[in-house]
Amino acid sequence: MSLETAIIRFAGFMVLLSVALTYWLHPNFIWFTVFIGANLFQSSFTSFCPAATIFKKFGLQSSAEK
Repeated sequence: MSLETAIIRFAGFMVLLSVALTYWLHPNFIWFTVFIGANLFQSSFTSFCPAATIFKKFGLQSSAEK
């Protein structure tokens, strides 16, 4: 699995998790969804993604590096 695929899957999972937590546990979990969206937005400008840093430490490589 490439780094890009892992990041997309992780982001999708986190969005779904935050929506489920908002629906079933507490409405304030909506701020978790806002945080995820803000992080995705800023990473599109800065190319900095904390999840990518963690995934790289686990040994995932970008598709360009393969």
